[in-house]
Amino acid sequence: MIKLIVGSKGAGKTKILIDQVNKAAKTTNGSVVCIEKAMNLQFEIVPSVRLIHADEYDIKGFDVFYGFLSGVLAGNYDIKDLFVDGILRIGGEVKDLEGFADLVERVEKLVKDEVTVTFTVSTDVDNIPERIKKYL
Repeated sequence: MIKLIVGSKGAGKTKILIDQVNKAAKTTNGSVVCIEKAMNLQFEIVPSVRLIHADEYDIKGFDVFYGFLSGVLAGNYDIKDLFVDGILRIGGEVKDLEGFADLVERVEKLVKDEVTVTFTVSTDVDNIPERIKKYL
């Protein structure tokens, strides 16, 4: 399952994500993983969550991210909730919303209904491609 938390910069997306991550850590029957571009969440996320700093793995671009995500999921079959903060910054310097939509469709096929993947997306809802608005 895919979920999107969308809004302009400063709209509170990260706060919503933090609340969802910490809630999942308390209620899930599996592992919780959070991937972020910069190490900003380490003091906000409960210690039981696996926090991954994307820059440490030189993840740049949606194709590289997809490969990394596939490896994370293949390495731990117990992951039930996976959160990604700042996906457009991970995707590259240019906000490629169509490239992000392609990524979402690929990730949906990868995780099926076994893992819930939540992305924060820094843009207005109107900018989200129609084909992925169903995940809002």
